[in-house]
Amino acid sequence: MDAYTIGEEFSKQDYTETPLPRGEYEDCIFDNCVFANGDLSGSTFAKCHFSNCDLSMVKLRKTTFHEVEFKDCKLQGLHFDDCNDFLISFDFEGCILNYSIFQKLKLKSTRFKGCKLVEVDFTGTDLSNAVFEDCDLSGATFENTILEAADLRSAWNFELDPTQNRLAKAKFSKENVVGLLGRFGVVVE
Repeated sequence: MDAYTIGEEFSKQDYTETPLPRGEYEDCIFDNCVFANGDLSGSTFAKCHFSNCDLSMVKLRKTTFHEVEFKDCKLQGLHFDDCNDFLISFDFEGCILNYSIFQKLKLKSTRFKGCKLVEVDFTGTDLSNAVFEDCDLSGATFENTILEAADLRSAWNFELDPTQNRLAKAKFSKENVVGLLGRFGVVVE
Protein backbone atom coordinates (compact mmCIF):
# COMPACT_ATOMS: atom_id res chain seq x y z
CA MET A 1 0.00 0.00 0.00
CA ASP A 2 1.26 3.48 -0.89
CA ALA A 3 2.08 5.93 1.89
CA TYR A 4 -0.17 8.92 2.64
CA THR A 5 1.65 11.74 4.39
CA ILE A 6 0.23 15.15 5.27
CA GLY A 7 1.91 18.18 6.82
CA GLU A 8 5.31 16.63 7.53
CA GLU A 9 8.74 18.18 7.14
CA PHE A 10 11.60 16.21 5.62
CA SER A 11 14.95 17.86 6.26
CA LYS A 12 18.48 16.88 5.19
CA GLN A 13 17.39 13.47 3.94
CA ASP A 14 19.37 11.53 1.36
CA TYR A 15 17.07 9.37 -0.75
CA THR A 16 19.75 8.08 -3.11
CA GLU A 17 20.24 4.79 -1.24
CA THR A 18 16.78 4.39 0.32
CA PRO A 19 14.18 6.04 -1.91
CA LEU A 20 11.28 8.12 -0.65
CA PRO A 21 8.36 5.70 -0.33
CA ARG A 22 5.90 5.95 -3.20
CA GLY A 23 2.68 7.60 -2.11
CA GLU A 24 0.74 10.81 -1.64
CA TYR A 25 2.39 13.81 0.03
CA GLU A 26 0.22 16.80 0.89
CA ASP A 27 1.33 20.10 2.47
CA CYS A 28 4.79 18.62 3.07
CA ILE A 29 8.11 20.46 3.17
CA PHE A 30 11.27 18.94 1.69
CA ASP A 31 14.36 20.93 2.74
CA ASN A 32 17.95 20.11 1.74
CA CYS A 33 16.99 16.64 0.51
CA VAL A 34 18.82 14.65 -2.16
CA PHE A 35 16.75 12.65 -4.66
CA ALA A 36 19.30 12.76 -7.53
CA ASN A 37 19.03 9.87 -10.01
CA GLY A 38 16.15 8.45 -7.97
CA ASP A 39 12.61 7.49 -8.87
CA LEU A 40 9.51 9.42 -7.80
CA SER A 41 7.29 7.68 -10.36
CA GLY A 42 3.67 7.23 -9.35
CA SER A 43 3.85 9.55 -6.35
CA THR A 44 1.61 12.57 -5.79
CA PHE A 45 2.80 15.89 -4.38
CA ALA A 46 0.05 18.39 -3.57
CA LYS A 47 0.76 21.83 -2.10
CA CYS A 48 4.30 20.73 -1.22
CA HIS A 49 7.38 22.93 -0.98
CA PHE A 50 10.88 21.81 -2.02
CA SER A 51 13.80 24.04 -1.03
CA ASN A 52 17.52 23.50 -1.61
CA CYS A 53 16.84 19.97 -2.90
CA ASP A 54 18.66 18.06 -5.64
CA LEU A 55 16.20 16.26 -7.91
CA SER A 56 18.50 16.03 -10.93
CA MET A 57 17.79 13.14 -13.30
CA VAL A 58 14.90 11.83 -11.17
CA LYS A 59 12.37 9.61 -12.96
CA LEU A 60 8.87 11.14 -12.99
CA ARG A 61 6.63 8.58 -14.75
CA LYS A 62 3.03 9.36 -13.77
CA THR A 63 4.19 11.62 -10.92
CA THR A 64 1.58 14.21 -9.95
CA PHE A 65 2.57 17.77 -9.02
CA HIS A 66 -0.27 20.06 -7.95
CA GLU A 67 0.48 23.52 -6.56
CA VAL A 68 4.09 22.59 -5.81
CA GLU A 69 6.82 25.17 -5.19
CA PHE A 70 10.49 24.60 -5.91
CA LYS A 71 12.97 27.10 -4.47
CA ASP A 72 16.75 27.00 -4.98
CA CYS A 73 16.56 23.41 -6.25
CA LYS A 74 18.57 21.49 -8.86
CA LEU A 75 16.13 19.96 -11.34
CA GLN A 76 18.46 19.16 -14.22
CA GLY A 77 17.51 16.71 -16.93
CA LEU A 78 13.97 16.06 -15.71
CA HIS A 79 11.26 14.74 -18.02
CA PHE A 80 8.32 16.72 -16.70
CA ASP A 81 6.52 15.50 -19.83
CA ASP A 82 6.38 12.04 -18.19
CA CYS A 83 4.32 13.42 -15.28
CA ASN A 84 0.61 13.01 -14.82
CA ASP A 85 -0.58 16.16 -16.58
CA PHE A 86 -3.97 16.39 -14.85
CA LEU A 87 -4.04 19.67 -12.88
CA ILE A 88 -0.24 19.92 -13.11
CA SER A 89 0.97 23.17 -11.54
CA PHE A 90 4.17 24.38 -9.99
CA ASP A 91 6.35 27.47 -9.52
CA PHE A 92 10.13 27.70 -9.65
CA GLU A 93 12.37 30.24 -7.92
CA GLY A 94 16.17 30.25 -8.09
CA CYS A 95 16.18 26.79 -9.65
CA ILE A 96 18.50 25.13 -12.15
CA LEU A 97 16.30 23.38 -14.72
CA ASN A 98 18.91 22.89 -17.45
CA TYR A 99 18.17 20.15 -20.02
CA SER A 100 14.66 19.49 -18.67
CA ILE A 101 11.70 18.69 -20.91
CA PHE A 102 8.23 20.23 -20.59
CA GLN A 103 6.89 19.12 -23.99
CA LYS A 104 3.14 19.42 -24.59
CA LEU A 105 2.23 20.31 -21.00
CA LYS A 106 -0.37 22.89 -20.01
CA LEU A 107 1.59 25.19 -17.72
CA LYS A 108 -0.59 28.28 -17.76
CA SER A 109 0.52 30.98 -15.31
CA THR A 110 3.63 29.05 -14.24
CA ARG A 111 6.21 31.33 -12.62
CA PHE A 112 9.93 30.97 -13.27
CA LYS A 113 11.91 33.47 -11.19
CA GLY A 114 15.71 33.69 -11.28
CA CYS A 115 16.01 30.30 -12.97
CA LYS A 116 18.53 28.78 -15.35
CA LEU A 117 16.63 27.12 -18.19
CA VAL A 118 19.53 26.23 -20.50
CA GLU A 119 18.56 23.87 -23.35
CA VAL A 120 15.07 23.34 -21.87
CA ASP A 121 12.47 21.96 -24.29
CA PHE A 122 9.11 23.77 -24.35
CA THR A 123 7.93 22.27 -27.65
CA GLY A 124 4.12 22.30 -27.85
CA THR A 125 3.80 23.64 -24.30
CA ASP A 126 1.03 26.00 -23.24
CA LEU A 127 2.79 28.76 -21.30
CA SER A 128 -0.04 31.29 -21.47
CA ASN A 129 0.40 33.96 -18.80
CA ALA A 130 3.67 32.36 -17.65
CA VAL A 131 6.30 34.63 -16.12
CA PHE A 132 10.01 34.28 -16.88
CA GLU A 133 11.50 36.78 -14.43
CA ASP A 134 15.30 37.15 -14.58
CA CYS A 135 15.71 33.80 -16.34
CA ASP A 136 18.48 32.50 -18.62
CA LEU A 137 16.86 30.72 -21.58
CA SER A 138 20.05 29.91 -23.54
CA GLY A 139 19.29 27.31 -26.18
CA ALA A 140 15.72 26.75 -24.95
CA THR A 141 13.44 25.26 -27.61
CA PHE A 142 10.21 27.09 -28.34
CA GLU A 143 8.33 25.42 -31.18
CA ASN A 144 4.54 25.44 -31.47
CA THR A 145 4.61 26.93 -27.98
CA ILE A 146 1.75 29.06 -26.69
CA LEU A 147 3.22 32.14 -25.03
CA GLU A 148 0.13 34.33 -25.17
CA ALA A 149 0.30 37.04 -22.48
CA ALA A 150 3.54 35.51 -21.15
CA ASP A 151 6.02 37.90 -19.54
CA LEU A 152 9.58 37.61 -20.86
CA ARG A 153 10.62 41.23 -20.21
CA SER A 154 13.54 40.35 -17.93
CA ALA A 155 14.47 37.00 -19.55
CA TRP A 156 17.59 36.75 -21.68
CA ASN A 157 19.43 34.54 -24.20
CA PHE A 158 16.26 33.24 -25.83
CA GLU A 159 15.37 32.86 -29.49
CA LEU A 160 11.73 32.64 -30.50
CA ASP A 161 10.43 32.35 -34.02
CA PRO A 162 7.23 34.45 -34.11
CA THR A 163 6.01 32.39 -37.08
CA GLN A 164 6.28 29.11 -35.13
CA ASN A 165 4.85 30.21 -31.76
CA ARG A 166 1.74 31.98 -30.50
CA LEU A 167 2.84 35.29 -28.96
CA ALA A 168 -0.28 37.48 -28.83
CA LYS A 169 0.00 39.97 -25.96
CA ALA A 170 3.32 38.46 -24.79
CA LYS A 171 5.55 41.01 -23.09
CA PHE A 172 9.14 41.69 -24.13
CA SER A 173 11.59 44.45 -23.26
CA LYS A 174 13.35 46.60 -25.85
CA GLU A 175 16.60 44.89 -24.84
CA ASN A 176 15.44 41.31 -25.35
CA VAL A 177 13.24 41.75 -28.43
CA VAL A 178 16.34 40.75 -30.43
CA GLY A 179 15.47 37.16 -29.46
CA LEU A 180 12.47 37.42 -31.78
CA LEU A 181 14.49 38.53 -34.78
CA GLY A 182 17.37 36.03 -34.89
CA ARG A 183 15.66 33.75 -37.39
CA PHE A 184 15.35 36.61 -39.83
CA GLY A 185 19.04 37.56 -39.83
CA VAL A 186 18.22 41.06 -38.60
CA VAL A 187 21.06 42.97 -36.94
CA VAL A 188 20.01 45.30 -34.13
CA GLU A 189 22.58 47.80 -32.90
